[in-house]
Amino acid sequence: MNKLSKPYDLEERTAKFGEQIILFCKSLPESTISRPLILQLVRSATSIGANYMEANGGSSRKDFKNKIYICKKEAQETKHWLRMLASCFVDRKPELTTHWRECQELTLIFQKIVNSLNKN
Repeated sequence: MNKLSKPYDLEERTAKFGEQIILFCKSLPESTISRPLILQLVRSATSIGANYMEANGGSSRKDFKNKIYICKKEAQETKHWLRMLASCFVDRKPELTTHWRECQELTLIFQKIVNSLNKN
């Protein structure tokens, strides 16, 4: 099995999550209220993968841990923007809930990594 086909490949999973959020946001109608929410969501959701890539290229264990913690924080922020968009686009709540669940799983994964790093 190659690296990209592994279901636990966080690099691929976070990239796919960012791509899914981009595609979803492109489908949303923009208004004075929704535009800032959409922009914030795209920023935080794509930042998860970017920070994970930086973590993997970290210069030290401390740098890796810091970037992983930022991944977790960005995932938590992403959940907030998904919630705000759910109040803006009630008809799209099922899709937003699906994205929220994936983001929650990522949050838990990053928390587990942080906890493991703290133990060692």
